[in-house]
Amino acid sequence: MSFQAPLPSHSRSPHDRQNSQGFAGLGFSSNQVGGFFENERTLPMYKDKPYFTPRRTAPRRRWKRIGSLLALCTLFFFWYNKSSLPSLKGASSSERGAQLWKWAQTLEDEAPETVDWNARRERVRDTFIVSFDAYEREAWGYDQYSPSSKNHKNMVDGGMGWMIVDSLDTLMIMNLSSQVRHARQWISTSLRYDQDHDVNTFETTIRMLGGLLSAHYLSTHFPDLAPVAEDDVGAAGEDLYIEKATDLADRLLGAFESNSGIPFSSINLNTSTGIRSHSDSGAASIAEATTVQLEFKYLAKLTGEAEYWRVVEKVMEVVDGQHPEDGLVPIYIHPDSGEFITKNVRLGSRGDSYYEYLIKQYLQTSEQEPVYKEMWDEAIQGIRKHLLAFSRNARLMILGERPRGLDKGLLAKMDHLVCFMPGAIALGATGGQPLSKARQSSEWTQQREEEILISRELMKTCWATYASTATGLAPEISHFLLDEVPVMMADKYADPAKSTAPAPYELQGISLPLTRQADGMEPWRRDIGIHPMDRHNIQRPETVESLFYMYRITGDVMYREWGWEMFKAFVRHTAVVETVGSTIPGLGDPPHERIKSFTSVGNVENIPPEKRDRMESFWLSETLKYFYLLFSDRDFISLEEHVFSTEAHPLPRFKPSGELKTGWERKH
Repeated sequence: MSFQAPLPSHSRSPHDRQNSQGFAGLGFSSNQVGGFFENERTLPMYKDKPYFTPRRTAPRRRWKRIGSLLALCTLFFFWYNKSSLPSLKGASSSERGAQLWKWAQTLEDEAPETVDWNARRERVRDTFIVSFDAYEREAWGYDQYSPSSKNHKNMVDGGMGWMIVDSLDTLMIMNLSSQVRHARQWISTSLRYDQDHDVNTFETTIRMLGGLLSAHYLSTHFPDLAPVAEDDVGAAGEDLYIEKATDLADRLLGAFESNSGIPFSSINLNTSTGIRSHSDSGAASIAEATTVQLEFKYLAKLTGEAEYWRVVEKVMEVVDGQHPEDGLVPIYIHPDSGEFITKNVRLGSRGDSYYEYLIKQYLQTSEQEPVYKEMWDEAIQGIRKHLLAFSRNARLMILGERPRGLDKGLLAKMDHLVCFMPGAIALGATGGQPLSKARQSSEWTQQREEEILISRELMKTCWATYASTATGLAPEISHFLLDEVPVMMADKYADPAKSTAPAPYELQGISLPLTRQADGMEPWRRDIGIHPMDRHNIQRPETVESLFYMYRITGDVMYREWGWEMFKAFVRHTAVVETVGSTIPGLGDPPHERIKSFTSVGNVENIPPEKRDRMESFWLSETLKYFYLLFSDRDFISLEEHVFSTEAHPLPRFKPSGELKTGWERKH
């Protein structure tokens, strides 16, 4: 997930840190994991290879001359196009844009009995190509892109690779070889992380470090996806992504040098100096501090550098050491003291991905760290007890907030960000297995069945926030109508740990059907309210992310159908349309409209909605990726073998060994 508002970026230098000096400077550091390389080797081991040692063979003179000529042609081509190389499929991109816009006018679907999910997946791929190609043409190398005005800018001098690195694994997953080649060339020649500027620690980790690590993994384990010769084993550039990742990670380590081990919100890229938040009394949000673990732990596994592991798991120890009530953590923690500085509990902005990374850390390390599963189970029980309630008319399940503490009133508000939770709960209940298989396990309980019920009900509520608006797009925040005395989940179901219900445990839903009436006055619509400041949609991924999990786990095609309706709404209402062609007869195509890109919108209740002129990187790295995976075969990048980071970067599950293990115990 991503924060409620786009944040600036932040990072660290390897050369002022004694602990990292050996690794950054060609040698092995004191933190190398003893015995690591002799143990389980299911993942590529970066340190097995000579560091920065190119493997080139001398070509014959003839090929040198040909190569020089090709290089001159390439330089001229880049100069002519002002370093804004379009996709090699540029012409087809224009045609895709025209065809997409023509289709968007009708959005005609096949008959239910003839639905072709592969064809629908190709619609998503076309949408991605149109979006990415527009960025290539008009903003290549820049961190932010405004497709309507054709403006662009960087967050720091030289850029962070925000758009390119974040979307790189999507390019690979969609098998877009020419675009991967172009992105890889930019990363190789232009991407650097030594800027004397502060960036956000969390965002830089999940987008940049996660993007590089996922690209490294996919390029080595899925060689048939967008193959690039430079990535092949033995090629001179095979370590490009991991080299960039280690450089960035070494710079980021400085953020963790606080008194408590809680990372500073920002870090200077050049000096590797952590910087307190300029607001919130210098505190870090709980989501910022606790949503860097998957990335650093995988990097530790790849490199054998235990320091990456230790600094991020220390954060979890400090947070748990505050003994959060019923597993629910307040949304701010101070890096100086390691103490919470508020009682505000919510699973939206500032709190969301703390919970997500509890269950995903457990799964990433192949269930070898049960402490995180224990913390996850406690949090789920706390959510059931304090935050789950039902709307007044349709009994939609909502996941509310306790802004003044768990003993104070419930706020019936759900950020779009909260909609990651249905998928996360289903993932926690089954471990990513199909539900039918998970239910056959001797460990399946009433509690797990109720978690599936909760995930289904919350998924339905998230879908309702889309279905209730004029555009079919959800607002940034939804408010819900509750009874005067809210009906809580705890009122409907007893503590599952004390239940004596016999198997099978399958439970029935609670909410009313999302039926439609001619007058538009369905009960469920009256339960959903949108405040004027919350009507925008910035193409967030959380709902389609959960649909992806729900379909893969339950096998219920309804979740695919909901996703398809959402995708059509995005195409129709967030498209940036332009007129192209020539008015001179016989000179090119006649004038016609095409979609050139996509952007966030200002009011989901207006048709057409006003465009906000901003394409976020997560439109490419998350939203379209999850649509593509939702319409793909279940085994493609399977849930049983992978975890998806909070920025949708797939990383492999692995078994930790050597010093890579849980280095702390809970203090009950």
